[in-house]
Amino acid sequence: MQKGNIGVTTENIFPVIKKFLYSDHEIFLREMVSNAVDATQKMKTLADKGDFKGELGDLTVRVSLDEKAKTLTFSDRGIGMTAEEVDKYINQIAFSGVTDFLDKYKDSANAIIGHFGLGFYSAFMVSEKVEIVTKSHQEGAQAVRWSCDGSPEFTIEDAEKAERGTDIILHIADDCKEFLEKQRIESLLNKYCKFMAVPIAFGKKQEWSSEEKKMVDTAEDNVINSVEPLWTKTPSTLKDEDYKSFYRTLYPMQMDEPLFWIHLNVDYPFNLTGILYFPRIQSNIDLQKNKIQLYCNQVFVTDQVEGIVPEFLTLLHGVIDSPDIPLNVSRSYLQSDANVKKISTYITKKVADRLKSIFSENRKEYEEKWDDLKIFINYGMLTQEDFYDRAKDFALLKDVDGKYFTFDEYKTLIKGEQTDKDGTLVYLYANNKEEEYSYIETAKQRGYSVLLFDGQLDTPVAQMLEQKLEKSRFTRVDGDIIDRLIVKEDAKKIELSDEQTDSLSQVFKSQMPKIEKTEFNVEVQSLGEQAQPVVITQSEYMRRMKDMSRFQSGMGFYAQMPDMYSMVLNADHELVKKVLADTENATSEALKPILAELKGQEARLAAIRQAQDKKKYDELTQEDKDQKAEAEKAVNEQKDKKNGVLADYAAGNSVVHQLIDLALLQNGMLKGAALDAFLKRSVEMIR
Repeated sequence: MQKGNIGVTTENIFPVIKKFLYSDHEIFLREMVSNAVDATQKMKTLADKGDFKGELGDLTVRVSLDEKAKTLTFSDRGIGMTAEEVDKYINQIAFSGVTDFLDKYKDSANAIIGHFGLGFYSAFMVSEKVEIVTKSHQEGAQAVRWSCDGSPEFTIEDAEKAERGTDIILHIADDCKEFLEKQRIESLLNKYCKFMAVPIAFGKKQEWSSEEKKMVDTAEDNVINSVEPLWTKTPSTLKDEDYKSFYRTLYPMQMDEPLFWIHLNVDYPFNLTGILYFPRIQSNIDLQKNKIQLYCNQVFVTDQVEGIVPEFLTLLHGVIDSPDIPLNVSRSYLQSDANVKKISTYITKKVADRLKSIFSENRKEYEEKWDDLKIFINYGMLTQEDFYDRAKDFALLKDVDGKYFTFDEYKTLIKGEQTDKDGTLVYLYANNKEEEYSYIETAKQRGYSVLLFDGQLDTPVAQMLEQKLEKSRFTRVDGDIIDRLIVKEDAKKIELSDEQTDSLSQVFKSQMPKIEKTEFNVEVQSLGEQAQPVVITQSEYMRRMKDMSRFQSGMGFYAQMPDMYSMVLNADHELVKKVLADTENATSEALKPILAELKGQEARLAAIRQAQDKKKYDELTQEDKDQKAEAEKAVNEQKDKKNGVLADYAAGNSVVHQLIDLALLQNGMLKGAALDAFLKRSVEMIR
């Protein structure tokens, strides 16, 4: 028997391994199985080259669990090791110094294992004792047993082993009992080893026994992996159903089939294979991310691929496999590695080429899938400049009638009708065809086209396109009255006096409902006799800022601001004219003395201001300031009296209330008690 200390420059490596690798301690299982697979692959290589003449036999890697003995064993029939090889590969670990080790690699188990070749030593994260029983493939080799209890001391002695290969026996520590649970080990094998290149068996397959009334083991191995996953096969040999079936294997809980897929296969300037699927995105982008699995030679590395693939491609599902991505590395390493950046660029180009080819070869099919596709393409154009340059030729705009256009096609379509007097091309859009129906119809009657922007990212896309497209502006179809959305000529002058306009505005303003976090501005415009009597519009700028605040940090204050609406009274409509005439008839006597007094007070205030404007502010006496304040107060008192008379009258005018409620109803803003009052009033008015 040989005894000795493992060659490390720190007194005791194992507490350090346990402490700093604990957050990723499940990774030991991947390392144990990977070592077994490597040993098996080397055995196959020796046989292929003729350096091994014997029978290869069953090369299955076996994982076995003994809950009573508290052991987890990994067995292979690979090349095995001699006593000298055990001493060389297991006992000699070169460390640059424990201080550097702790400072540089304390945050990542992957980085430690990969940097120091500690794959085997990850076993001590979960074990109080580790044994290796191994027999070299070399003729006449003596089997040996290596044992270590988690200190630098080890023993190595001759052992009995009938066949070549290696058994690694982990005596699981009391604080890691989860790794003695069959279900836990099975889930980890599925996570890390599902596609390794050598069969991996964990126990036996089970079937129901009617005699014992329970599941019992059969004689057949429970092989947990597919040794030839779909991405390793030649695309020309595969059918659509093969890709769909593989998608179901990867994502058994995904109910929808993928839209389509891209089979990656490149061997220069780096090696890369894989299959990327375009899934149907339901709603929340963040919930759909990190569904791409990254592999190195069929060994699972990570599914946290942000920074490895471009941001927008994290929405894709599927697998990427590259031997040029080191197996044991940190995410920060992956994000800075030159090969990884080349891979990222290649995948972006491949995705863009695939989308462009589908668009060019079968536009009808592409349009049918656009509603599901656009979130990928919009996300890509928003987050990656070079993708916009590729995608602008196959990105589509959809109108409210369900027709699709490229950016150039749509520009050509609307250029004649939707260019305003300043030469700006105005893109009208709606977010909801039903809720904005009347606004859409008004625009159509003018010969305008309206886009449908009902997607999660459409608001930021509109913002982006305003910067990308020359002299263009996007505005929602209910953002203003139609003549002000696309201004072709100077606004038509209102044929009302200032006093009439002010009275009409006050009548409606006084009866506007109090809606939480909502403010209304009432104005009078000449819209034509055929236009609606009252129209509610919302500022494009404020609505867009509120939408953007959901996506961009630092814009939260917009979300807290009230919704700002304009209520436009159509001075040309007969109902509005009737309200004005009725108001004047009903209030003229009461308003006469108020208006006379108001006129006198306004004249007085104007004279005071004119006199004081000739003086500098510091030349004004306190008497001057008091005189002006008193005049302003007198004017405001008369205005309040005037507004009170108009409000008292308006409160009993059912037509005013009906017109307000109709405008609110059109915008989905009439609810609860107000809606009930509207319905009752409507019945009364048509009796």
